[in-house]
Amino acid sequence: MTTSTQGTHGAQGAHGAQRTRLTPEQRRAQLLDLGVRLLATRSLDELSIDLLAEEAGISRGLLYHYFGNKHDFHEAVVRRAADDLIATTTPPADGEPMVRLVTSLAAYVDYVVANHEGYLSLVKAAAGGNETLREIYEEAREALNGRVFREDPRGQILPDTPATRLLVRGWSAMTEELVLSWIADPAGLTREQLLDVLAASLPAVVGTIPEG
Repeated sequence: MTTSTQGTHGAQGAHGAQRTRLTPEQRRAQLLDLGVRLLATRSLDELSIDLLAEEAGISRGLLYHYFGNKHDFHEAVVRRAADDLIATTTPPADGEPMVRLVTSLAAYVDYVVANHEGYLSLVKAAAGGNETLREIYEEAREALNGRVFREDPRGQILPDTPATRLLVRGWSAMTEELVLSWIADPAGLTREQLLDVLAASLPAVVGTIPEG
């Protein structure tokens, strides 16, 4: 689920001359990148082996050689997309904790906007009982949530306690739902206002934990 605007057929032409020099691992990674780009504007169910083969200009048989079957293909693309999400939303190394949080939230909102169909299908697939996709989804969520507790010389955004982690998990679920709902209907909120709400709500929620 990347936001690259490079045309897939243009990429095919550029890759054609290099194809014989790619290792199997490099070629598989190239196909995964293409799958992630295609997933940005279509659901997971719409991302078929046939579609990827057509866009890549190769045979279906070759794709099955790399991915085995449709389920393996979907899982590989979703895992690559989750890795992209984690990388894209990495907060800057420097800056005040809340500034880093807002920067990461802004990257998350922009990512979900740019990759809405694929992201939404991942959420639905994870909730629909696919254990492997649920595992990938949970790993990505844990990586995103864990950043809140990163300790550096400027301090943490929040103390790392079991109660705080529980509330952060709930806040992240609210954040996801709010962003998806905002994309469907902004309800008069600008992107900046949405970010303000998301950033302010985290310390507000955690602040309800009784002291002592």
